[in-house]
Amino acid sequence: MTRPSNPDRILVHGVNWLGDLVMTMPALAALRRHFPQAHLAVLVDHKLTSFFDGVSWVNEVIPLRRDPDKFQLSELMRTASELRARRFELAVIFANSFVSALRIRLARVPVRAGFSSDGRGLLLTNRVKPDPALMNQHQVYYWPAMLKATLNIETDLNQFAIPVAPRHLDEMGRWLSARRNAHSKLVAIAPAAAYGPAKEWPQEHYAELVSALARRGVQSVLVGGAGDAAQCERIASASDCRAIVAAGQTNVGQLMALLSLCDGFAGNDSGAAHVASALNVPTVVIFGSTNPLRTGPLGARTAILYKAIQCSPCLARTCRFGHYRCLREISPAEVMTALANLGAIA
Repeated sequence: MTRPSNPDRILVHGVNWLGDLVMTMPALAALRRHFPQAHLAVLVDHKLTSFFDGVSWVNEVIPLRRDPDKFQLSELMRTASELRARRFELAVIFANSFVSALRIRLARVPVRAGFSSDGRGLLLTNRVKPDPALMNQHQVYYWPAMLKATLNIETDLNQFAIPVAPRHLDEMGRWLSARRNAHSKLVAIAPAAAYGPAKEWPQEHYAELVSALARRGVQSVLVGGAGDAAQCERIASASDCRAIVAAGQTNVGQLMALLSLCDGFAGNDSGAAHVASALNVPTVVIFGSTNPLRTGPLGARTAILYKAIQCSPCLARTCRFGHYRCLREISPAEVMTALANLGAIA
């Protein structure tokens, strides 16, 4: 195992999901503190690059353009060649896949640290098998454990700050001012989840929540990606008030700015929920098939709503029984109460 004392150029291979990206921030910050003078670069999916627009201590963000659902040799070789030309001395691989480790090995980075899962141990120079106990702890401990075991770097788990780029704050401030009701509070609502319907609270519940918020003088803004826009439009149309639909209108950096300008957040277990929580926005997160003890947002102003029925958490994308009771039994009134308890609404 190699322990580089003072590498000039460090590459971090980031994770693929927004929520996981938020949870890797303490480990990434630890790496920066340990090597304060190094050029620190992050390789991350091109849809997530704007996450780092406000992170001044990351020197370079390299977009990874590939189909996440299938192996592409051409992409692998092209990216490895581009990374090889940058002459990184140390790579830390947060992503868990075999391909992520192969990509870094082909880039000929001399010191490669990561977990030796998924058959990729021989591709790493600094490797350790993940302790099975990690699977019973919150996921936020996963990457610090790897840093400690492979590079002897300690992580401060309080370092969750995700700075928002000032230009995105300006952009989204102007965007909102043209659409929101003057002087009303604003709650962001994220009704979609990329994982599948077993993480999605029913659309009719969301429509009722939007209406209930409006009755208290609170406007809603529905957030999500381009693929969530139709779902958000349906919810807005089913409610009895004017809600703003921002889904498909923002990149990740702009979404972060938008959430930071809101008085509260309510939504499924999703990347947006982790961002809102990390931004210290009063955040209510609705859990269904997944386990909040493993992946729940950890912000101080966060409330988790979860019905621990007999079959949950099943970790499935769809309900094998078809009833989705773990989600349906959470009422809009419970969400309203949680938002009020957090001070997001009166």
